[in-house]
Amino acid sequence: MNILQQYGYTQRVSAHFTSHFPDTDLNPARVIRVDRGRIRLAAEHGILIVAAHQDATTGDWVALDLSEPDHPVVVGVMPRLTVVQRKKAYDPIAEPQVLAANVDIVGIVVPIDRPISANRLDRTLVAARDSGATPLVILTKADLSNRFDSVVAETVERAGSVGVVTTSAETGDGLDELLTRAKPGQTMVLLGPSGAGKSSLANALVGRAVQNTGAVRAADGRGKHTTTARELIPLPGGAVLMDTPGLRGFALWEAEDGLDTSFEDVENLFAGCRFTDCQHGPEPGCAVQEALAGGALEQRRWLSYQKMERELASLRRRQTPTRNHARGLNSRQRAKEEVLDRDYRNRFRQP
Repeated sequence: MNILQQYGYTQRVSAHFTSHFPDTDLNPARVIRVDRGRIRLAAEHGILIVAAHQDATTGDWVALDLSEPDHPVVVGVMPRLTVVQRKKAYDPIAEPQVLAANVDIVGIVVPIDRPISANRLDRTLVAARDSGATPLVILTKADLSNRFDSVVAETVERAGSVGVVTTSAETGDGLDELLTRAKPGQTMVLLGPSGAGKSSLANALVGRAVQNTGAVRAADGRGKHTTTARELIPLPGGAVLMDTPGLRGFALWEAEDGLDTSFEDVENLFAGCRFTDCQHGPEPGCAVQEALAGGALEQRRWLSYQKMERELASLRRRQTPTRNHARGLNSRQRAKEEVLDRDYRNRFRQP
């Protein structure tokens, strides 16, 4: 297996690369890591460090010009097969931040040794489903919790149809199952808060210390950011792992499809409302309110859905009409926006 294959170069990637870069003088390479002013690449004959390309992020496949062997240059980035992204934190302009490119599995890391953040799990599941990759919830630190059964049951319920794997980097429990989830040539990214055990899990999966790990504060369960950059790591068996720095928050970015999929049960209720423009409040014949009253829909889940939908609608309103038109909102999404806009006006209407 050559270096490129160790980092996920498959026939599918080869065909995709050739279709976008038919120039036979260009060579495929994958971005292993991005640092300030430079990027580390996996190329056919080894690892290279070249000048940074403004559009390249970890996981990207790039076209490399080797006509001057001493000065390799990235001349283009292959269109991404999948992309995990969020809205940049503290960004008044509203721009996306790409967290991972060309991954097959989004591993949502949830530590068992602290209370589960339902909001974080919901949001990450929405973004994972929207990415085009397969979401997978990974419970870590199973050896540190006396709440094992209750946490697993709660997570499985909230994850819905998404698979859940319980692991312990300390004892090795669940590692074999996790390794079988990522097939040769596939890439799995680990997303989660600092101190969740992502780097410890990476070391356990590789079988040696490839990432630094740090202590977690007992007071709040938070850890230091021992992982400072996204990095690809080959795994035994031919899969690739992407470790990432801890995420403090997860603001969604254009994740309507992911929201629809994650909350399909909620959206299916809308068809049962008496009025087509139902705002799912005090109106008579509201199927959502009936489901809430009867216990078929959990109040927490409904509030989570509403919050994320308002967030996405606000993001769309902040973007230009041209961009919205280019995105091609379908009639269902436009109907949602009309309801949300009307609800917003009614809430803040001046007397």
